[in-house]
Parts: sequence; C-alpha cells; structure tokens
Amino acid sequence: MNLRSHPFAVVLLALLAAAILAAPRARAEAPVPLADDPALARLVEESLAARPEVKAAAARVRIARERVPQAGALPDPVLSLGIQNDGFRSIEIGKMETSFWSIGAAQTLPWPGKRGLRTDVADLAVREADASLARARLSAEADVRRAYLDLLLVRDRLALLVRLEMVWERSEGVARGRYESGEAAQTDLLRAQLERTRLRQRRVGLEAEERARRAEVNRLRGRPAGDPVETAPSLAQIADPALPAVDAAVAYAEERSPELAGARVGQVRAARQVDLARRERFPDVTLSAGVMPRGALEPMWQAGISIPIPLFSGRKQGRAVAERAADAEANRADAEAAAEVVRLRAIERYEALAAALDTLKLFRGGLLVQSRATAQSALAQYGVGRVPFTTVLEAVAGNVSDEDAFLSAAADAQKLAVAMAEVSVDATFPGVVSAGGMAGGGVSSAATKSGGRGGAAAAAGAAAAGGGSTSSSMGGGM
Repeated sequence: MNLRSHPFAVVLLALLAAAILAAPRARAEAPVPLADDPALARLVEESLAARPEVKAAAARVRIARERVPQAGALPDPVLSLGIQNDGFRSIEIGKMETSFWSIGAAQTLPWPGKRGLRTDVADLAVREADASLARARLSAEADVRRAYLDLLLVRDRLALLVRLEMVWERSEGVARGRYESGEAAQTDLLRAQLERTRLRQRRVGLEAEERARRAEVNRLRGRPAGDPVETAPSLAQIADPALPAVDAAVAYAEERSPELAGARVGQVRAARQVDLARRERFPDVTLSAGVMPRGALEPMWQAGISIPIPLFSGRKQGRAVAERAADAEANRADAEAAAEVVRLRAIERYEALAAALDTLKLFRGGLLVQSRATAQSALAQYGVGRVPFTTVLEAVAGNVSDEDAFLSAAADAQKLAVAMAEVSVDATFPGVVSAGGMAGGGVSSAATKSGGRGGAAAAAGAAAAGGGSTSSSMGGGM
C-alpha cells in the first residue's frame, strides 16, 4: 500500500504519533522531593491538628505528667478530734482529771529514698507516653503521605485515560472514513467503538476511586469528604527518594523508632521499680502529737511514733522484689527484641527501596523508550500495509500501559520511603501498591494481548514493594 495514496492513513499516523509524543515524560520538569511538596506539607499539618489518635496520645502524656508530683508527695496528714469523759450522766471535763477534749495530728514519713524512686518511676512513665505520642504522630504523617500518593496516582491514571480516549476517538474517525471509502474492514470501526465504550466504563470506576481517595485524605485532616484536595501535577514531578547507606538506614531507624525508645525506657523503669521494691522493705514512720484540754484542770499532751513491724516480709515485700526483678528481665528481653525487629525492618525496607529505584531506572533507561519505539514502529509499518490496524492500536495501548506502570512504580518507591520514615515495626509495608497498577489488568485489552509488557513491570514492582499490595487499578482489560 502506497502511503501517499491513502490520506486517511496519513491522518491516522499523524494523530497517533502526536498522541504518543505528547505523553508526559518521566522527567518533564525539575522534580522536587516529596517532603518539599507544599500541598502535602499543608495536609500533614492539618492532619496532625485534627487526628483524634494524636489528640488522645497527647492527652495520655498530660495524664502521665500529672502523676509525677503525686508520686513524690507525702501522705496526707491525719487530724484527730475526740472526747474522753467519766460517766454518762454529765460532762465531767474540768471536774475529773481523766475527762478531756483531745486534738491530735499524725504524719506518715516514707523511708528515705522511697519518694525519689516513686517520682523517677512516674517520670519514666511520662517518657513512655511520649514515645506513644511520637508513634501516633509518625503514623498520622505516614497515613497522610500514603493517602496523598494514592490520590495522586489515581489522578495520573485519569490523565492517562484521557489521552487514550483521544487516541481511540481519533482512530474511530479515521477507521470510519476508511470503511466508508472501502479501504478498511468494518471490524476496525467496530473495534474502535468497542474500545471507546470500555474506556467510558473504566472512567466511571476511576472517578469513583478518585472520590474515595479524596474522602480518605479529607478524613485524615478532619474535613468533609467532598472538599477539594490540591496535589502535585503528577507523580513524575516528584523526585525519587534518596537511598542512604544501609548502615545509615539502620542507625536512623534505631534513633527514630518510638517502639525501641519506649522499650528502652521501659527497661530503665523496670530497673527503678526493682530498687523501689527493695526500698519498700523498710517501714514508713508515723509521727503523732496531741493535746487534751481539761477545762479548769491542767491540760495534757502526748507525742508518739509508730513503726510497722514487717513480720510477713517473706510473703509480701520479698515477693514484690522477686516480681519486679522478673519484670525487669522481661523488659530487657523486650528491648533487645525491639532492637532486632527495628534493624530487620530497616534492612528490609532498604533492600525493597533499592529494588524499587532500580525498577524505575529500568523504566526510564529502557522500558519506556522501547515501548514508545514499538508504538512508533507499528505506526510506520501500518502506513506501508505490513501490519493490520489492530496492531497499531495494541502498540499504542501498550505504551500507555507502560506509562501507567511507571507511575505505579514511582508511587511504590515513594511509599517505601514513607515506610522508612515511619519506622513501623509491622512486617508489611502498609499502603504500598503493586507496580503493575493499570498495567496488571491493562489499560486496554490490546495491552493484554500485546505480550504483557505491563505484567513484567508489575512483577518487578511487586518484588520492590516486598509483596504488600492494596493496589487499585482500572480493572480488567479494556
């Protein structure tokens, strides 16, 4: 077939080539780190101010702080008022020597060192509550960042769908013209119409998902579900996360982990409780004094000291020391286990992020270029009659599918970086999606039939993500 003698083919080539070349490149503009995104920074700030979980953790810190002065306070003094009278017929105060009013006071004084140890234990409980607050804040920030990335990803998918819709719309017009002129089979026209209908179906699903993702972001910042949410223009405009050295990643996790900090504080608190239990063996002393007015007679007075006798120390105080010693041992083991888990999770996320970044390099360095070249080659071969119309459409759909897989892989890498900053001890990476995204199910049925380039990208992304997946895609093949 001579290209010049078929004007419809020329138009098709021009339109589809323009659509491919108009697809946004992975690095169209200078990217900025996710942490420097002003829209995300505002969302995080609003979320930290609105999240009930953070408010509850902050309230528990205040509760613990209020317990510190209570722990070190003296027991309340005791005031005693009384009367002693000879006989029941009349008040004999002032008449009988053994009849009198009595006013007394008593104060218990803890054994030296007990109050200080109790204060130390209560103060360490404040530090444990601070660790819980730090965990609540880190989780709240990570939740917002993951929800933001999910919203950004679905908006990018909608943009990809718009471009594909333009291709199918133009293709349908060209196919209709060629069919009416007898240069193409009716199948080309029907296929283009079918794919446009499938795209409308996928749009309904993606728009519903966009609303759901927006509602999630608004929930995290305490806003109505339908409020607009500003995001970056595209995932491609966000810089890849930096990959530190593995030793630096482990050290960062150990320094930042609230669970590890809380376990270490718990270890110290348990040791102080052992010291307090040992000190509790010593009895508290109660001092008392009183005066007994006797009316016209000379008043009497008294002073005393009371000391408990620890006759049952073997069954009470001694057992308490053994209990606290066992608790201290358990806390030491918990702190060691927490340190091991934190180090393990840091290494896992480091390796997963390294794999994710390598996957992105494959996308940028070869896969996307090859995908575009394949689509352009199919266009050229269709122009000279070497391939059928469906081959061109499959190649174009495959290119769009690979563009989507790249966006999903970029979102995965960002979420892994978010997980590293969150330093959670969870075994999974919450919210990390499979890099297949739309490519796993296909932007179009053509992409599914074209050899599964998106499927290979999905497998690479899943390996980078460590297997965790809450991916939402365009669904089945279009």
